[in-house]
Amino acid sequence: MNISYWWSREFLTSRGFLWLLFIFNLLGTIYGYYWYGHQIGYTVAHNPLWQVIFVPDSPTASLFFTLSLCFLIWYEPLKRFKAIRVLIESLAVVTSVKYGVWAVSIIFAGAYQGNMIGWQDWMLVASHTAMAVEALLYVRFYKFGAGILLGAGLWTLLNDMVDYTYGVFPWLPVQLMDDLISVRNFTVTLTVLSVLAGWLALRHRDRSNRA
Repeated sequence: MNISYWWSREFLTSRGFLWLLFIFNLLGTIYGYYWYGHQIGYTVAHNPLWQVIFVPDSPTASLFFTLSLCFLIWYEPLKRFKAIRVLIESLAVVTSVKYGVWAVSIIFAGAYQGNMIGWQDWMLVASHTAMAVEALLYVRFYKFGAGILLGAGLWTLLNDMVDYTYGVFPWLPVQLMDDLISVRNFTVTLTVLSVLAGWLALRHRDRSNRA
């Protein structure tokens, strides 16, 4: 079988593969919220309740992507919900790229400063890399435009502001706590770059559709 088939519309939008992605991402999302359980509990106990929504960054990104798959799997029943679809898709792309790259970068930055990498860290590296790749890969099947993509970027910047203003950013390796300002700056820059990556993928989609 030609290798190009594995990247083709025929394969990537086949019901079997979409269901496989849906199941893996749903399980990953559930595990992600479990992973954040202690930090969510700490935030509930020590911070205003509204800040809890900004705590589980990666699983929420994974949730957006999982929900975006629903509009491909159940296209006909859900096609009347176009406004919700484009919002979820744009958030899926920006947040999945952003937190996918962010998590991998933080794991290796912590390791560079002496934090030990265990099997769970390697699992997170693999899963978060997949998050970023799959989100960009599916832009060509999404319906959102540049305007809503910018809105998703503004929401993600708001998330950054809340994280580093109120201290609800994802818990870091202890070795990186003295580099918190650099981590914050990297995080905000990564949000902007994720919007740019989504926009470039969007332009490629639109050019391909016109060809």
